Amino acid sequence: MLIRARAPLRLGLAGGGTDLSPYCEQHGGAIMNATIDHYAYATLRPLKDSRVEFVAEDVGFEETAGADPGEIALEGRAILHRAVYKRIATQFLGGKPFPCRLTTYCEAPPGSGLGSSSTMVVAMVKAFTEALSLPLGDYDMARLAFEIERVDAGLQGGRQDQYAATFGGFNFMEFYANERVIVNPLRIKNWVLSELEASIVLFYTGVSRSSAAIIAEQTKNISAGAAKSIEALHQLKTDAFAMKEAVLTGNFRAFAESLNRGWAAKQQTAANVSNDGIDRLFRVAMDAGALAGKVSGAGGGGFITFFIDPVARVRVIRALERQEGQVMTCSFTKRGTEGWRIE
Repeated sequence: MLIRARAPLRLGLAGGGTDLSPYCEQHGGAIMNATIDHYAYATLRPLKDSRVEFVAEDVGFEETAGADPGEIALEGRAILHRAVYKRIATQFLGGKPFPCRLTTYCEAPPGSGLGSSSTMVVAMVKAFTEALSLPLGDYDMARLAFEIERVDAGLQGGRQDQYAATFGGFNFMEFYANERVIVNPLRIKNWVLSELEASIVLFYTGVSRSSAAIIAEQTKNISAGAAKSIEALHQLKTDAFAMKEAVLTGNFRAFAESLNRGWAAKQQTAANVSNDGIDRLFRVAMDAGALAGKVSGAGGGGFITFFIDPVARVRVIRALERQEGQVMTCSFTKRGTEGWRIE
């Protein structure tokens, strides 16, 4: 028997960074995001001996360890695989081993800014949920994935990715103290979805960056009460509300304005959010007819989301294709994480 699961990657549209601690505990965070038809996949195959195998096909590693969760060290390239297995076996199986082969791959590279690492954790959690018939609702699963990545594995980052991958669709999310999260699914009209899909071009810079340094600086600035960074995060939160209204009403001029304001504010939260290469790509896209843009995730590299007039779509794509990197398109998905069995 095989268990498969997948979870969708997301585009952060507004409010990114306000889901970081300690900002969301002190001021409340607000995020506007949407999932797209690019996925992280996990396959779980039970084994008959006393070992576990962790495989990441896209990254190209494979590790084998004893199945006793008490002896699983949270280290190495498979730290997220190890952390998911250890938490599931400890919390839901009473510490009993569950020999298995856990294989993953993602349709976006690590450091893409599309939430790939967190989405992968959600897919793995979903695979175990399906295999073990765990009684986890969407909030439970997203919270568990967050704890595994941020607490157990100790990797820095926010909260939106786990909830986006679990719930799917367009969501306005609120983050508060004591890990209180409210996910508000938005009912977007079909014509608005179609126009957005025609108006968005993704460009992968070819630079897979680690967000840890940027996030660490943002967290440090918030904790220190740095006025510039906190005011920028206040603006990002305000723009999340503006973005929600723009999407619900189909106001695409407001959408572009919110995207541009958010990108300008994002650059004030920490150094290295942008760089000369990113600035050049923005000039190329804008000169070709793009109306707005922002770097996905923490910044520094990964994917850039450009918002364009569909009439200028071919012109913008051709201009970007002459740059070092890769143009990608996407469609929005309404479904979150899914799991299924293959007998």
